[in-house]
Amino acid sequence: MKLHLIIVALLVGLVAADAADTKQPAGPARPRKPVPAFAPITDDLKLPRVLLIGDSISIGYTLPVRELLKGKANLHRIPTNGGPTITGLEKLKSWIGDGKWDVIHFNWGLHDLKFMDTGKQQVPLADYEKNLRELVKQLKATGAKLIWCATTPVPDAEMKPPRKNADVIAYNAVAKKIMTENGIAIDNLYAFALPKLSTIQRPANVHFTDEGSKVLAKQVVASIEAALPKP
Repeated sequence: MKLHLIIVALLVGLVAADAADTKQPAGPARPRKPVPAFAPITDDLKLPRVLLIGDSISIGYTLPVRELLKGKANLHRIPTNGGPTITGLEKLKSWIGDGKWDVIHFNWGLHDLKFMDTGKQQVPLADYEKNLRELVKQLKATGAKLIWCATTPVPDAEMKPPRKNADVIAYNAVAKKIMTENGIAIDNLYAFALPKLSTIQRPANVHFTDEGSKVLAKQVVASIEAALPKP
């Protein structure tokens, strides 16, 4: 009986070894597909320079905003998802760089208010206010005209990661207070998008359809054009 078990074990081992020998080696990791919105642009030196700072919502409207501002402004954006205010504090100086900006259109909030696996928000409201005040201080130091973009609505559906529209309203209220105190223009993209959500936002998703992003872009462009230097 023992001899039988030994023979079976040897056969199993040989089969496993043969399978390992014939297994194809893993190929090289596929490079990530480039994001067109992140591509650097070459400035027209006759036009003002505008910087977009924001999360994936702003990534969605970057290209249509750039198209609508063609011949009016050089539209740049940070080459990444802006994430929460804690990321902004880490990276804002590198995002701004050494160049002169005429207008900066910026937003944080959607990542701050999301609930993590701990059951707590990534950046609680009190910390959000503290962080945003510091970010505004740094942005004002650029001398650019600043435009705060209100965080867009969260649909009434189960979100992954969890988010609540009541928190969007609360975080936007804190942001509005800070911007009013600092004399910063507000692009109320929340109020603009809210009555249109059923036609421009993806189902049960904070993101917008391609056409929806184009709709948002028109509002963003209107706020930027109002801030551009007069010829």
